[in-house]
Amino acid sequence: MISKIVKLEHAGAYAIRVRFDDGIEGEIDLAQELEGEMFEPLRDPKLFGQFRLDPDTRTIVWPNGADLAPEFVRQILRAVA
Repeated sequence: MISKIVKLEHAGAYAIRVRFDDGIEGEIDLAQELEGEMFEPLRDPKLFGQFRLDPDTRTIVWPNGADLAPEFVRQILRAVA
């Protein structure tokens, strides 16, 4: 079973503090991930800060259509742990 994201908080610049339903939590810095057509616009701090948790898919989403799946977010958390 895939863990679901339950809480997000802006942690500064391009960082997000994330908590999963199984209790795993941590901060992810996405500065190095903001490449490509969908993610480069998120280098604008104003746009980056507009992320939210989609209530249906439990993904991190932005108004421009960019999104991050919980599995990807979990991989980043493991990489920094």
